[in-house]
Amino acid sequence: MNIFKVAAATLAVVAAPAFAEYPEREVLGVVMWGAGGATDTVARAVNPAAEEALGKPIVVLNKSGGAGAISTAFVNAAPADGYTFLYGAENPQLHGVMGVSDIDYGDMYPINILGRGVAVITVPEESKYQNLSDLLDDIKANPGSIKMGSTGPGGLPSTIGALISNATEFDVTAIPFDGEGPGLIAMLGGEVDFMPTGISAAAEQVKAGTMRALAVINPEPVNTLPDVPAITDTLPEIERFLPWGPFYGVFVRADVPEDVKATLTQAFSTAAMDETFLELMANRGNVVMNMSGQEAVDFLAKWQQVTVWALQDTGAAKVSPEELGIARP
Repeated sequence: MNIFKVAAATLAVVAAPAFAEYPEREVLGVVMWGAGGATDTVARAVNPAAEEALGKPIVVLNKSGGAGAISTAFVNAAPADGYTFLYGAENPQLHGVMGVSDIDYGDMYPINILGRGVAVITVPEESKYQNLSDLLDDIKANPGSIKMGSTGPGGLPSTIGALISNATEFDVTAIPFDGEGPGLIAMLGGEVDFMPTGISAAAEQVKAGTMRALAVINPEPVNTLPDVPAITDTLPEIERFLPWGPFYGVFVRADVPEDVKATLTQAFSTAAMDETFLELMANRGNVVMNMSGQEAVDFLAKWQQVTVWALQDTGAAKVSPEELGIARP
């Protein structure tokens, strides 16, 4: 072979870019809500096993605000390289009808739907409300005077409020906080009278006796809090919306490379079966789903359909689902 051709070939090999396998460095997991809330609890429970499966550290960053819209926009504005992902809850699926944001999970890729939860209505231990009927009677007698802890439009408390409004008078003053954790702390400090929340955020404090759960948003009691009655015991009209509840998952920009998506999907599929994570989910009353691919896409679409049309039918939606192209289920 001509010596010049050999030299040229060698230079071409040296000059060719080296594409390292993902991930080369630490990854950022952005939690949609503040520390101590249900989403944060699930994220931090699965994170160690995900780090081990991925082979690199995952730095967890709480970035709350806008009922999850700020963190969702942050992840979508990050480079499409898989080094920034979202530990998210259900909220973006409601942002369109609530006029909060144009971005929902249809614009992202679901790495894994880790699990779903059951919601509860909580009050401080010393609250005068001994059951859900006491609370609803007071709300009816004093419209607008009872303060409800909220996480903003499209958050879990506001959605549950809309569902309850379909069954009874529910004129309350919603006080927004940056996540369920801060909201529950504020409730215990007397800033609000009650707060609907995910059972995973409330279960430990209910068991410790610092707060009480008046009802589970479910057709029947759940194993985590077996003595807490189902909301249908007091409001049978709400049964048509049930079962309903929050969900928790891992999401990236839709245009992240397919091989990176596959690596993340495999890592979180493995992490979701970690014994420590499974134990925490069971103790918090959550159902592990470990769902990815088309199955996750279908789940997200159905959940959105059911919920946004429930909001529309109760008059809580600011934008009709029909205008957004979301068909009635």
